[in-house]
Amino acid sequence: MKSLFSRLFKPVEPSGIHALWHRVVAIAREQEWYRDAGVADTIEGRFDMVSAVTALTLMRLQESNNPRHGVQLTEMFITDMDGQLREEGVGDLMVGKHMGKLVAALGGRITAYREGLDSGDPAVLEDAVRRNVTLLEAAGPAAAARRLRGLWADLAGTPMDRLLEGDIER
Repeated sequence: MKSLFSRLFKPVEPSGIHALWHRVVAIAREQEWYRDAGVADTIEGRFDMVSAVTALTLMRLQESNNPRHGVQLTEMFITDMDGQLREEGVGDLMVGKHMGKLVAALGGRITAYREGLDSGDPAVLEDAVRRNVTLLEAAGPAAAARRLRGLWADLAGTPMDRLLEGDIER
């Protein structure tokens, strides 16, 4: 019986992807997104950047031999967003509905950014940014698209073992 209780109440160990999640959030909070690339420094703009950086990181993790890495990062995203919603005062009954929308938004962004990055036409990624990033009124999507393309190059240039440790070359 003691064994059962110790397993039920032991502290949850963070997944191996914990450091990567913290690095994703740190990149999404870089001031260059807001100061130089025209992303609105609002709750919506910050969510847009967390989901953009998460989307690109998940795309890179798909190249891993272990699909669990992407699952773990997605779980970290969901846990963090759940906490943010609750902190903003969203009630228990509505959190699930909001989470469904946030996860769907993440999935849509993976598709949009993949198409934009795979395209040889910069306008395709700019269009994805226009649809998925809250920009300042006077800002166009080109600067944010260039930064996303640069981030993608950084992710692609980071060896998988270092990426999984959150060590993204920037």
